[in-house]
Amino acid sequence: MRLMRLVGMMRPRRLLRGVAYLVVPGELALLVCLMAGLRPPAPVLAAAEAAVLLLLTAEAAVFLRLWLREGRTPREAVRELVPRPVLRLAGHELRLIWSLLLWAARRRSGAGPGEQVFGHARDQAGLLLGLGFVCVVETVAMSYLLSPWPVLHAVVLVLDVYTVLFVVGLHAASATRPHTLSEHTLRLRQAAHVDVRIPLERIASVSYELLFTHDGKEDGVLNLAVGSQTSLTLTLSEPVESVGLLGGTRRVHTVRCHADDARSLLQAVTRARGALSPPRGRPAS
Repeated sequence: MRLMRLVGMMRPRRLLRGVAYLVVPGELALLVCLMAGLRPPAPVLAAAEAAVLLLLTAEAAVFLRLWLREGRTPREAVRELVPRPVLRLAGHELRLIWSLLLWAARRRSGAGPGEQVFGHARDQAGLLLGLGFVCVVETVAMSYLLSPWPVLHAVVLVLDVYTVLFVVGLHAASATRPHTLSEHTLRLRQAAHVDVRIPLERIASVSYELLFTHDGKEDGVLNLAVGSQTSLTLTLSEPVESVGLLGGTRRVHTVRCHADDARSLLQAVTRARGALSPPRGRPAS
């Protein structure tokens, strides 16, 4: 009976996801029509808005049932209703916005007490901030050129402002989310989408190696390039798990990263590895 109940609950959730996959592209198609100056018939617009309203109402009803009647936490309920890639993308955008606020306040994220901090944003700051300035100029120009078409002007303005925030947010995320080193773990990050924790006992070797070209198809190799360069190469005795932007996972045995002061990071990792307690039954070397 319990299995049948679970199956019965899964069907509405799958149905809601299927309806969402139909409604969202339909809304985008209507938006494109409006931008092109084509106004669909009033019944079509009314049906589209009604479909969106019904979908949101159904999603809210299932969310409340999962939360209040089945004892799920709000986060677990959202995970049941929303596909993981969508949640990952939404989380990434929220981290970018939060990074902008931290950057403006001159604060950092994820650096605990007693941890050493190593920045890695310096070598790409000029490129990203320059690109952000170009996007601002484009926003002003497009706003002027599209002023005779209010709908198209509003849509493009939103997209342009979002692009500016996204580009500047990438730099802010890199500046506020540095690499950190604790007594037992090296934490390597890149902008708001990569966060890899490497136990120090799994680092077989670490070396300074300045590289400007990287093969993105290398199996088991993670390249965290900054400004198209990496300066440290870590070889692991046991692989660690790296989670991608959309939630995909891969196991890596070699990690290449960059830091503003790569040699200081190399020395700090070497000292931290040397300070680790030797395994029981094995004398310290």
